[in-house]
Amino acid sequence: MFFISCNLQTLQHQSPGVNVVKRKLGEHDNLKITIEQTGDKFHLKESSTFRSKEVDFTLGVQFEYTMADGTELIGTWVLEGDILKGTFNRKDNNKLLITTRAVVGGELVQSYSYEGVEAKRIFKKQ
Repeated sequence: MFFISCNLQTLQHQSPGVNVVKRKLGEHDNLKITIEQTGDKFHLKESSTFRSKEVDFTLGVQFEYTMADGTELIGTWVLEGDILKGTFNRKDNNKLLITTRAVVGGELVQSYSYEGVEAKRIFKKQ
């Protein structure tokens, strides 16, 4: 998969601790995501230029996650129809980050909302 990003740099600018170097690197991280589902359990494999990570979560069950820039989150994923919706709070400032993942026209569209800033990543199937 590869991605097209829209407004990610603005979203990252809202995050304390994400300096200009991290923002520029984030634009070229070549992130690949594999999502496996078994019932209400999910297994994600994230692979980028900078790190590889595997994450397991169960719908509706709170868990902790650390983003590539070191930002620590706690929250849950739920399914709303065909949309996977994550509601997370940052551990450093308790501010809300909402993210969704949906397959649209054969592409995975991942949307983010943080402090009034919206951003998207579009992943194409390989």
